[in-house]
Amino acid sequence: MAIKVLIVDDAIFMRTVLKKMLIEENYDICGEANNGKEAVLKAKELQPDVITLDITMPEMDGATALPKILEVSPNSKVIMCSAMGQQPMVIEAIKNGAKDFIVKPFQKTRVIQAIENVMKS
Repeated sequence: MAIKVLIVDDAIFMRTVLKKMLIEENYDICGEANNGKEAVLKAKELQPDVITLDITMPEMDGATALPKILEVSPNSKVIMCSAMGQQPMVIEAIKNGAKDFIVKPFQKTRVIQAIENVMKS
């Protein structure tokens, strides 16, 4: 059975890049969200296996959305997505329940590795 992934990023371009990479590897993209508020609603509705969660977004950022997402979808594994230089926020997110992180610009091998890692944990 394909792993269900919810992609959360305010940049359509980044969502498209990730989606393309994951579809090529036969992951099931069950949904997309462009901010933290939307991510919480989609996580509750879709109960994805994996959520890629951008840190910096309008309305509600990834760090704020993370505990709310884990509350409504406790079995989802969250992978934070960050730009270079967001280390403190990534460390905070890991402490708050994120399972891994990937850095932009995304490298396909690292993205796939992160998903495989969190699915084993």
